[in-house]
Amino acid sequence: MKHLSEYRDAALVQGVIKEIARTVTRPWVIMEICGGQTHAILRYGLDQLLPAEIELVHGPGCPVCVTPLELIDKALAIAARPEVIFTSYGDMLRVPGSRDDLFSVRARGGDVRVVYSPLDAVRLAQENPERQVVFFAIGFETTAPANVMSVLQAQALGLKNYSVLVSHVRVPPAMHAILSSPLNRVQGFLAAGHVCAVMGYWEYPPIAERYRTPIVVTGFEPLDILNGILMTVRLLEAGRPDVQNAYTRVVTYEGNRPAQGVIQQVFETCDRKWRGIGTIPASGWRLRPEYAAFDAEQRFAVSEIRPEEPSVCIAGQILQGLKKPHQCPAFGNPCTPERPLGATMVSSEGACAAYYHYHASSPLAAGAVGD
Repeated sequence: MKHLSEYRDAALVQGVIKEIARTVTRPWVIMEICGGQTHAILRYGLDQLLPAEIELVHGPGCPVCVTPLELIDKALAIAARPEVIFTSYGDMLRVPGSRDDLFSVRARGGDVRVVYSPLDAVRLAQENPERQVVFFAIGFETTAPANVMSVLQAQALGLKNYSVLVSHVRVPPAMHAILSSPLNRVQGFLAAGHVCAVMGYWEYPPIAERYRTPIVVTGFEPLDILNGILMTVRLLEAGRPDVQNAYTRVVTYEGNRPAQGVIQQVFETCDRKWRGIGTIPASGWRLRPEYAAFDAEQRFAVSEIRPEEPSVCIAGQILQGLKKPHQCPAFGNPCTPERPLGATMVSSEGACAAYYHYHASSPLAAGAVGD
């Protein structure tokens, strides 16, 4: 792989921008699926450098942001139990539930711990046989292999005190939901490179063909993103609903077949709620019945928790590309990263957090190379 600085070179960026400007002849709306791409776009001011004809909208590719409120409330109920060590990635701790967050549970004495891998949680279960250890298994296809491996490892070790609270979602059904909506504005997609590194992009051609919408697999550095936009614009201008790969140094058409195999071994497809959006059919994964012993929802009997989404947060409209974060009346006041009203403001991949931190800056426009 080339040095990252080569993918952040201001002169090369300006060159691709000029090529996009030469190519585009009419307005187009393009959605980047991934929250990591959203943050890169805002951090480097790419949206401000693009021709006025190109509008970027931000999709539901932030796993923290789309974790439904009821899963957060279930996590809070489990984490508050005295026999539980509740483990999670750090950016979940401040995501608001109906009345609380995991930081508040920890402040009241709950044993809530940040881990950097689900296998860290398995090790905690080994070291604390008298406690129940729960891992909050959220994410898209990217994190699924590690999460299912933790279940298989716990099974191999014979651990009876390890379980996972599963909130896994899948990208292709979300694309179907966005494109089939009567309110849809999206005309082209930048697909998430890390998801496709696991799953490939063999699921995307039927989507592109059905909705006549081009899809380009795209990376996360400025040049990656701009090349993905350029390829998308060329397809849009030509009226070709093709699927192309702008991230060939990482992604193949087939993806990681062994990883896909282990996912299918442990998970099965299910309907899944998305925070602010609602239920999308066949958009999630859950544990197969043969792994039900590792299901935290069943172990702690929290399946009946069904809170209502708050009306003040418009994250659902933002995640569908219908509105931008600054169009929310609560953006910046009272909703800030320190006091978030919704997950899109607290997550490291959330669109609202990206706008809050980066929207005024454009380092590449000024000729600087990103760090």
